[in-house]
Amino acid sequence: MLPSPRVLLTIDYEPWFALVRRYDKLENSSERRDLDGGFTLQAIDPILEKLGGSKISFYLVGEIADWYPEIPQKIIGAGNELGLHCQIHRSLVSMDELALDIRASALWVKNYGVRGYRAPMVGMSEAAYSLLEESGFGYSSSIYAPAGTLLQKGRIWEVPVSTFRFGKNRKTYNAPRQFTPGLLLGGEYPYGSSFSIGLMGGLVLRILESELKKGFSPVIFLHPYEIISPSHWASRVGRDVMRNPLLWPFTWNKAGFLTELLRNFPVSPIGTYLNEMLMTHEEQHG
Repeated sequence: MLPSPRVLLTIDYEPWFALVRRYDKLENSSERRDLDGGFTLQAIDPILEKLGGSKISFYLVGEIADWYPEIPQKIIGAGNELGLHCQIHRSLVSMDELALDIRASALWVKNYGVRGYRAPMVGMSEAAYSLLEESGFGYSSSIYAPAGTLLQKGRIWEVPVSTFRFGKNRKTYNAPRQFTPGLLLGGEYPYGSSFSIGLMGGLVLRILESELKKGFSPVIFLHPYEIISPSHWASRVGRDVMRNPLLWPFTWNKAGFLTELLRNFPVSPIGTYLNEMLMTHEEQHG
């Protein structure tokens, strides 16, 4: 018997400029902190207030913990799960870069007992699971796959961001599985992405209701700048959106969607759900 169905609500807690990708190669952390302009610190209290008593998973960009040590403390203090998103936000498909990034995050990951990982842009290679295992993680949520999918990759559990699949599900799914035209052409709609929530939030809420009735626990994610709009938001990202209109849905405020979600559906952290799943499996199989 599966644990009670709920929405596995997650926030990839990253600086506002992670969206536009213009600053991926900016190496100086102090300059990136200045660019953030205090947004990540200013946003955490209003986001926790909007969550009320609901507990969710936050996947934190590690340098934010260096800039503002009170942020991970507040996340944990409110009863939420703290996971790793990366140390510095950029594409980490390269194993060498991923290894360096995880090593840079090792101290605070150990101090907070972090066991969950979400790759930037939900993109990593199949080989990365062995590295996550060696680094002491217990699970990842770094590919897209249909709701209800739970994959074992060595000793790492993969709990994918949810898609709706038209047709039969596969027995297994391998990384990388990102939000690409190929995914769509293959018959999957990644409604768990905040891009989809921005485009069709009402539809996503209806899909969530349907998935819960089937007994599934779908995984979805938002970003802090989609819940609390940064100051001068339009001027900060305007030229990037003009150059790449696919960024537009990420810039829309989704606080109303979050309110509706919390009003209508049970939510929980991924780690809590996974613990229940594994406990149920042990009880059934001894």
